[in-house]
Amino acid sequence: MKLLQARKYALSLPETTEEPHFKYSSFRVRGKIFATFPESGAFLHIFVDDSQRAPLIAAQPDIFETLYWGTKVVGVKVLLEQANANTVKRLLLKSWTRKAPAQLVTALDTAQ
Repeated sequence: MKLLQARKYALSLPETTEEPHFKYSSFRVRGKIFATFPESGAFLHIFVDDSQRAPLIAAQPDIFETLYWGTKVVGVKVLLEQANANTVKRLLLKSWTRKAPAQLVTALDTAQ
């Protein structure tokens, strides 16, 4: 998957914006970060819980790594070049859902 594809999908989610975040860029919903990435576009940090993260890392440790925020585990680092596009989209949606207000999630579910 390419960063351009991930960006297009992330920005298609309701009220998603792309904003700077230190040396990275971030995808946010109503100001809450759900993913970050470097300018190179080599990888994507996606903020998901352990139930999504652990199976991916166990199955494909060459593509997925544990993502730390300081000492806290917060998600998964995805090596985009090797990642399956549908898997990345699913993770972005899960992450967006965790950060979005309930009414946005409901509106998206209704629209699909």
